[in-house]
Amino acid sequence: MKKIVVLTGAGMSAESGISTFRDSGGLWDKYRVEDVATPEAFYKNPALVLEFYNIRRRELVKVKPNEGHIGIAEMEKDFDVHIITQNIDNLHEQAGSANVLHLHGELMKVRSTADESLIYELTADKPDINIGDKCERGHQLRPHIVWFGEAVPMISEAAKIAEQADIFVIIGTSMNVYPAAGLLDYVKKHIPVYLIDPQDVRTSRYDVHHIKKGASEGVKELRKRLGDLVKGR
Repeated sequence: MKKIVVLTGAGMSAESGISTFRDSGGLWDKYRVEDVATPEAFYKNPALVLEFYNIRRRELVKVKPNEGHIGIAEMEKDFDVHIITQNIDNLHEQAGSANVLHLHGELMKVRSTADESLIYELTADKPDINIGDKCERGHQLRPHIVWFGEAVPMISEAAKIAEQADIFVIIGTSMNVYPAAGLLDYVKKHIPVYLIDPQDVRTSRYDVHHIKKGASEGVKELRKRLGDLVKGR
């Protein structure tokens, strides 16, 4: 069974109603990165940072996976599918995908500020954390998110997965955010690469098959193109 590795970004979840970051009207038009997504911001004004992520969780629990998420999950019938996502939502998991690696953390999880191994899952009916919410050792909880200026602990594992790809797919990411964008450099040169995005996206490779559609329609088109591989296996 061929191994498909899928790298997804904000455009993957946009059709579900999740706010993107860098597009016009995105989150960074409304909030300064320095105020809500850095360790320094949390130290300076933890209440603001916690509320920023509370708002995002409240948004997440109201939305559902789109046809793109579902289509990728259904591809597991014919392929060994591994997802590397820059997104912090859990829509891939909700859609049924079994192998999801989150590069930038997970919105529905929080962890201790003193012990990174103490991680807790939030629920849809109680999605908020506030000042005074503490871990079992008595330390304030923080979002289980990789903030700007912090290391990306899962990048080495993601690179190993990218190296093993028989087919590499990029969906809804600008390929401007590192180290995630650098994962394409780990994909073997002879491996086919598909890019699903309605916009032009510059990559480090010139042999990319660009499907110029949004996530849902793009995944449908991808599955049609990969149909011959399934028939010929």
